[in-house]
Amino acid sequence: MPDQPKQVGSGRRLLGDFSPKLAELTDDVLFEDVWNRTELAARDRSLITVAALVAGGDADQLRFHLALAKNNGVTETELVEAMTHLAFYAGWPKAMTAIMVAKQVFSA
Repeated sequence: MPDQPKQVGSGRRLLGDFSPKLAELTDDVLFEDVWNRTELAARDRSLITVAALVAGGDADQLRFHLALAKNNGVTETELVEAMTHLAFYAGWPKAMTAIMVAKQVFSA
C-alpha cells in the first residue's frame, strides 16, 4: 500500500532510559516492522488497534492511538462511531471510558 505514512515508534524517547528492551521492541519490532507491513494500510491497523484497546479497557494506550489513527486518516466521526458500535460487543463501560478519552484527546 503505497503513499501511507511511515509509522514510527516513540519507545526509546518515552522509556528508553527506564526499560531499554521494551523501548527497543516497541520501536524496532512493533512499529518499524509490524506497523509498516504492506498487507494492511496504516488506517486499517489504527482502527483495529483502537478497537482492541477499547475492548481491553486500555485507556492510557488509547490516548496515543487515537491521535495516531487521526494521523493515519481515520476521522473523529469514524472513531466515535467505532466506539459506539463496540459498546455492544466490548461492553458499555469500556465504550463509555473510551468515549471520554476520545473527547479529551479530540478537544486538546
